[in-house]
Amino acid sequence: MRTIKLFSAAVLLSSALLSAQSAMAAAQPDGHAAHEMRHAMNHTMPHGMENMQQAPKTGQPQANPAQPGQQKPQAAHSMQGCAGHSAQQHAHHPAPAAVLTADAAPVSHGRHDHRKEHGAQIYAVSTIDSKWQRAEGGEGALKSELETRIGTDENKLFIKAHISRHESHDAEYDVKALYSRNIADFWDAQAGLRYRYEKLELDQHPADTEEKLDAVLGLHGMAQYFFETDAYLYLGADDFAAFSLKTERDLLLTQKLILQPYLEAEAVLHDDSKYAKKTGLSSASLGLETRYEISKKFMPYIGIAYEYSKGDAQTAWQQASGSEQGWVYGAGLRIKF
Repeated sequence: MRTIKLFSAAVLLSSALLSAQSAMAAAQPDGHAAHEMRHAMNHTMPHGMENMQQAPKTGQPQANPAQPGQQKPQAAHSMQGCAGHSAQQHAHHPAPAAVLTADAAPVSHGRHDHRKEHGAQIYAVSTIDSKWQRAEGGEGALKSELETRIGTDENKLFIKAHISRHESHDAEYDVKALYSRNIADFWDAQAGLRYRYEKLELDQHPADTEEKLDAVLGLHGMAQYFFETDAYLYLGADDFAAFSLKTERDLLLTQKLILQPYLEAEAVLHDDSKYAKKTGLSSASLGLETRYEISKKFMPYIGIAYEYSKGDAQTAWQQASGSEQGWVYGAGLRIKF
């Protein structure tokens, strides 16, 4: 009798657990609910039921195990009610289409914007470079450059300004505004405008100023063997056409001490202005710069270069001048921010 009572209690308890787990299954995947149901049943089974399959003690009758297919009426009724209740729960609370964990969020791969992961973020960098140079004859000059670039890896705006002032002369400068578009690995095509200003001191006439606006087309990028290169074609009034080239490369002696050989050249293709330069190679500079990077934003340097200038052409407003060449040396400071 004790065994029969334990069996009945176990059946009723199992039916109650099955009903509770069925209610919970409405909010969980079927596989997960079944796993938890089996786990709960195994841990809540009465102690007497765990020992039913063990051999009985001597002198006690052995309970007949339940035959397959046989079921108590109360257990069958309870399981039918549980199944009906579970069906109602599923009808009112359909299973979710997807399972979201606590640290996961739904992601629509078709709508995700990957542009910022592939170079579309906007950045800005500015560089100020000022140096004092002295020629072999003792004449000094202060030269400054400002370059600002803002945009993405594909589209950028460049602002470049060059200011040069020799001793006992007025300053002359030019400013370029360029749109830069990436066209290949390490290369940008650039187009924009250049404004030039120069105050001239003439022998036969009072001092005069010259202001010019030129169209600019060019390339900016990294040539073979890591030479950073700028090549520009200028077209302006008075049939002005010129070409400029600047290339340089860093050679690391240490992580902070760096050598930088460079070449700058400008050729005048055609010029009918009042104060024209001679056609051909108008100016060139070949030099070596040694800088020490205190940080990536603060870099003092010294340099030496050999410079060449072809001179001015003969016009109604000026006399022709001869070429000049010689060594120059100096020191400067480069700041990036």
